[in-house]
Amino acid sequence: MDKNEKILTDASPKEIAEYAVKVLDAKKAGDIKLLKIDKKTVIADYFVICTGNSATQIKSLADELEYKLGEAGAPYIRLEGGASNEWRVLDLKDVIIHIFSREARDFYKLEKLWADAEEINVDEITG
Repeated sequence: MDKNEKILTDASPKEIAEYAVKVLDAKKAGDIKLLKIDKKTVIADYFVICTGNSATQIKSLADELEYKLGEAGAPYIRLEGGASNEWRVLDLKDVIIHIFSREARDFYKLEKLWADAEEINVDEITG
């Protein structure tokens, strides 16, 4: 495969979410969760949630995702985040990626809020 090939240009939301999980895993994100929420809401098909160990790692994870997803041709919408680097959100329309500090993740409790969503085993994705 050509390094510059846009492998996510026509990808499904599931393929984009799985690609994001692989990028986050390679950059040592903590406690990665992949939730299939398409039957619960219209805002997205998948949430990817992970934890960064420091403000620097949170920024690094978001920057790496933004770069890799763009390079692969994903339908990037926008990056949002707090100035304190406690959290970052990448909105890819059908896939929303949440990168939190431990404290912010405990505060927002997205896994609890979306407890009835289908959780996909990320170990099967990351190998």
